[in-house]
Amino acid sequence: MPPVRTVRVCALVQGERNMSRSRRLVYTAVGGVLALSCTVPTAPAQAAAAAGEPAGTVRLVTEKRVTVDYPWAGASGFQYRPGTGSVTTVDYPDTVPPAHAGPDDLASGTDVMTTRDGQKVVQRHRSTGVTATVTLPADQAYRAAVGWSVLTLDSSGALHVLRATDGTVTADIPVTGFPAGARPVVYRTGGSVTRLAIVYALDGRTSVGLVDLADGTFRTYVTGDEATPELAFNDRWLVADWKAIRVDSEPGTQPTALTRTGERLEAVVGDRLLLGNPDFVLGGTEAALTARSLATGARDTVLTSSFGGIGPTPDGGALATAGPSSLDWNIHRIRLDGNGGLTTTEVARVPAAATAVQGLAVGAGELLLHGATPGASLRYSGFPLDATGRPTGPQTPRSPALAAPTCLGGDAACPQLEALGDGRVSHLHTDANGEESVVNTGLDTTTLLTAPTDGDSGGRIAGGTGRYVLYNGGSGRQRVVDFPRGATNGTTVLTRDRTAAAVWGQTLWTPGSAQGTATGRNLKTGTTTTVTTGAPCTPTDLQAVNTWLYWTCGTTAGVLDRATNRRITVPADHGPARLADGFLLRENRTTHELLLTDFHTGTATTRTLVKLPATDQNTGGSNGRWAVDRFGGHIAYLNGSYGEVSIVPAGVPTSPLAQMEAQVYSPSVIGTSFPWSPVWQLNKPSTWTLTLANASGTVVRTLTGASTGAAVRPAWDGRTDSGGPTSGTHTWKLTAHPRDGQGPDLTLSGTMTLG
Repeated sequence: MPPVRTVRVCALVQGERNMSRSRRLVYTAVGGVLALSCTVPTAPAQAAAAAGEPAGTVRLVTEKRVTVDYPWAGASGFQYRPGTGSVTTVDYPDTVPPAHAGPDDLASGTDVMTTRDGQKVVQRHRSTGVTATVTLPADQAYRAAVGWSVLTLDSSGALHVLRATDGTVTADIPVTGFPAGARPVVYRTGGSVTRLAIVYALDGRTSVGLVDLADGTFRTYVTGDEATPELAFNDRWLVADWKAIRVDSEPGTQPTALTRTGERLEAVVGDRLLLGNPDFVLGGTEAALTARSLATGARDTVLTSSFGGIGPTPDGGALATAGPSSLDWNIHRIRLDGNGGLTTTEVARVPAAATAVQGLAVGAGELLLHGATPGASLRYSGFPLDATGRPTGPQTPRSPALAAPTCLGGDAACPQLEALGDGRVSHLHTDANGEESVVNTGLDTTTLLTAPTDGDSGGRIAGGTGRYVLYNGGSGRQRVVDFPRGATNGTTVLTRDRTAAAVWGQTLWTPGSAQGTATGRNLKTGTTTTVTTGAPCTPTDLQAVNTWLYWTCGTTAGVLDRATNRRITVPADHGPARLADGFLLRENRTTHELLLTDFHTGTATTRTLVKLPATDQNTGGSNGRWAVDRFGGHIAYLNGSYGEVSIVPAGVPTSPLAQMEAQVYSPSVIGTSFPWSPVWQLNKPSTWTLTLANASGTVVRTLTGASTGAAVRPAWDGRTDSGGPTSGTHTWKLTAHPRDGQGPDLTLSGTMTLG
């Protein structure tokens, strides 16, 4: 495959914390629809980007496959234009230029490129560089061109074939055999440089014939009732109005009627009629390009998931688009294989078009975004990142099609998203009755969980990790919604009056009863812990990440390190902050600087991470154009290009691996279809090994994998490594290795009993 262009994915980001859930991101398209190439690491794979330097750039693309057209196709290559995009030229990798090329060699016209300037037609043979100029007489009008030949119509209604001799002198060959009084309706090129099709009307009937461009003779082959019949032809066959006839058949031979289908006549390659772009496709199936033998009637499939962008080439072949989605949408060259069959070769990948993004989040080494991707309605798309923040894989769908969220007046981005660190993301949805629900999705393309808020509306997602989401209702009530393993919907496990609050793992943090304190409530056991923050007020915002607890009163702010009981003063001079692992991120809305305050050593130091584009993406009270990963430290921001996001590392060491929450249980039934599926929610991504030992201590099964986000989600079918059954009480041991290489491995253990 020629190195035309490599299309990779691209994405965007979420803004800060418990701000408006509907800051709609508005982007200005630059130069119309963009062809995408996602820039990934420019540094060597083993070298991490320096703090502040982009580790990669991604962009969200539409899932709808674009229809292409071919401004030119020849024997050495072709040009294609996707939708309204620019023209791309592709060279075939196996081109062998002909030994001779010129207007007296009609067969070599398969590689001629034609341009027009008034009454002059310039022809250039692309492989050899031979050129020729055809000058149209003053009383002749251009109608079509193929190869070295130009078809014209003079003022009396007569047709001519013009061709250059000696490169400059124009030879005029009158077309003979064209019926007197006939009116040409359509001129059509096909899979030939020695023939050109004309559809004409005469005496209320429509007919189709071919001009032999060598000597100008015209012959009618098919007469029918359609005003503009479909047609396809090459040097062997003409198929028009679903009637087929050999081009070299004896005069008077009648065409053979073909069984009509809902497909289009696309091209004829050898003795095979290509049929595609059906009018109707059954739900759950894809359009395909098929071939029907004009000699035997046999049919087979040439390309699956193929539609649009199908057409003949003048060398007797064809080009066609095919692929499962716009992320893998390719142009294929179709030719004879030497045995009368067809062979297909992928010759170009069509870049997908950029699409707008409506919501952004980043968590546990993944970019997640909410956007309208035509062909899939609204959905989340995911983009994996490595430990340095570089994109490592293609854009993948991460939810089913979603209903459009209802946005609050005056907000500029909708919906507000919260990456939960376990591969899932939550946002709010308001139904037709104005009642709000918390939505949870992201593990696959089919599962969508919701939790009603009992008629509340105008709310915000104030935070969340793993199974728990914190909801601040417009009514003044606050809810903790639980989406545990295996749930079919969410459940409210705690309702209270709305205050500043944060959820990390299975702990809800709220202001304590005494000034300068905060209370952590275990959402499973109800037990509480009180810590001293030193806040001189009742906080207006609380955030928790690992052992860090952030508070602000609006004009003052601080961070408590619960591991060491250090209290650290941090800036509160610019807008809302977003807490991450060992640092804060804020935006100066005047200078558009993204400010990173590193406090992991116990002393706060602030630096400018990047200067964002001066043009705001919204009008809200916060930004909506950057996001930070609380489960790993990557930062992503809109860089000013349409829908494009840069990812940078924070340059701040991450905390050691730790368990935030776990859902370990003893199954009553276990098997391949219903395995044991515990969940260990960790604080950052890992690779893991899980061993299961029987009552005698013998390890019977070893499982390995990589976390989903930061959640370990194994599945054991109850079988041993050799495939045999086992039962009774088992000891499990989980060893997780941090994917970022920072800190020691984490080891957890426990028991479970097979029912």
